[in-house]
Amino acid sequence: MEYRQLGTTDLQVSTLCLGTMTWGEQNTEAEAHEQLDYAVDQGINFIDTAEMYPVPPMAETQGRTEQYIGSWLRNRSDRDRLVIATKIAGPGPEHLRGGNSRHSKEQLKEAVEGSLERLQTDYIDLYQLHWPARSTNFFGRLGYKPRENDMLTPLRETLEGLQELVQAGKIRHIGLSNETPWGVMRFLSLAEQHGLPRVQSVQNPYNLLNRTYEVGMAEVSHREQCGLLAYSPLGFGMLTGKYLNDQWPEKGRLTLYKRFSRYLNELGKAATAEYVALAEQHDLNPAQMALAFVTSRPFLTSNIIGATSMEQLKTNIDSHAVSLNEDLLKAIDGIHTRIPNPCP
Repeated sequence: MEYRQLGTTDLQVSTLCLGTMTWGEQNTEAEAHEQLDYAVDQGINFIDTAEMYPVPPMAETQGRTEQYIGSWLRNRSDRDRLVIATKIAGPGPEHLRGGNSRHSKEQLKEAVEGSLERLQTDYIDLYQLHWPARSTNFFGRLGYKPRENDMLTPLRETLEGLQELVQAGKIRHIGLSNETPWGVMRFLSLAEQHGLPRVQSVQNPYNLLNRTYEVGMAEVSHREQCGLLAYSPLGFGMLTGKYLNDQWPEKGRLTLYKRFSRYLNELGKAATAEYVALAEQHDLNPAQMALAFVTSRPFLTSNIIGATSMEQLKTNIDSHAVSLNEDLLKAIDGIHTRIPNPCP
């Protein structure tokens, strides 16, 4: 397993990070613990979760994923070797803080205390803002529309709230998620101007069907030492090929939850078919080729993999040993040129 520096910190994180958002919905507590044990044994030291998980988010399951991690952590003697990341939700979910979730000092403290209790740990290594508390484009939204007074919490106040939590020893470092170039640069600028915590990572979607991170964010990651934590590297499982030709596997996320349609448009299906065929031509597992591509990017810190079965997890983790040659990378870019970013 390869390890990379998390931003400007002294933390070295595995290039594969264990994603957890199915635990408590599609996976039981025992299955979550089995995944954790196996991943750590394979060299993964980075685990990502969120107060909102599992997905789809519901009041009756909210926080269950963190609880599963906590019940596993309490029996470990190597907490200091693990990097645990979680997130505070942005505005939207009605079941979180009365539907009025903000990144204010008060709500940051409340959210962190809740996560610490569920995780059964004294500190969080990387605390992330799950999505912006302002009006902007994320989760695939296009067509930016300016709005007046849409900054629900001033960014400086958010950083000051995070600083208090760092000083209290409850979080070590901070990151962003579903952010824009403007948002990242503004957070970095405020931190430098006022001696506040520096953003160390950005968790945004990135995969063969959505390489929009390369347009503006990749340069920010490179020049500002604020690397990508790539989520949905398989496009909700689409890039495994299991949904091609109108197949709907019984336990597949896109089969179970019709709300997740981002990767199901016709261009996405056409591009997926070409990527799967390309992998097979090179005697590669399509999922491993897709994951290896993401991991190979120079602006990436860690690639967040998730699985609902041990077979899937083993396949995904084994992608760390897959190397893509120049001819294959050129062929991937050829498909991307003809069908660019079909699922932004």
